[in-house]
Amino acid sequence: MDLQDQLKNLFPDHVIQPEEEIQEEGHELWMQKEPLICKFEKRKGKVNTIIEGYTGADDDFKLLAKEIKQFLGVGGSFKDEQIIIQGDYRDKIMAYLKDKGFKVKRVGG
Repeated sequence: MDLQDQLKNLFPDHVIQPEEEIQEEGHELWMQKEPLICKFEKRKGKVNTIIEGYTGADDDFKLLAKEIKQFLGVGGSFKDEQIIIQGDYRDKIMAYLKDKGFKVKRVGG
């Protein structure tokens, strides 16, 4: 006796309805004319890549931070209107942002 049969025995009047497919709406990020600044920094001996200069909504910038972290498979955070990514991934981040339609400017080294 599998789980479906057990549930039918417990709740004979219950009608199983098909699950509704939830469609996620593609959220459009606000594209700006000024370039995002992508720089390399060491904090407490650790290497970080910092992205700043976004003039849109903070929620959009947080969403962009999440997408970048998932793309790279690394940790990071969003603080003080900056995306902080653990490690030196400037080249990969810049290529990813250019593919999304952003202008990116490399600062430092």
